[in-house]
Amino acid sequence: MPSRTGRCACGSVTYTVRGPLRTVIACHCDSCRRQTGHHAAATAAPAEMIQIEGEEHLGEWRATGRAVRRFCRTCGSTLFWQAVGENMVSIMAGSLDLPTGLEISHHIFVAEKGDYYEITDDLPAFPGESKPS
Repeated sequence: MPSRTGRCACGSVTYTVRGPLRTVIACHCDSCRRQTGHHAAATAAPAEMIQIEGEEHLGEWRATGRAVRRFCRTCGSTLFWQAVGENMVSIMAGSLDLPTGLEISHHIFVAEKGDYYEITDDLPAFPGESKPS
């Protein structure tokens, strides 16, 4: 079974993911944009496949009633996003150790993207949320 590791910027929180990861989705929503300073790029895995070390350094924040965002309280790195009541955990792709072997599959919430950049790749782009088939 494949295994990947990742961490926050300061190393207070590290994690291991066992099993396959979803392709990376680029989210341009207002909430992701404001929390990360740009768009968010995240993969995902089932919660039971993620082992976290340093969990006591994780803080939680609910941008909306829909999901919980988890971040390192020491350095502020955004690490995880999980919809309430769902098993899948989104993992910020930039927190994974290289090489990831992952690729971006599509863009979501492009109607909310920042006005200072253009999406110039040929990947599918959706004005709101999209559930790929």
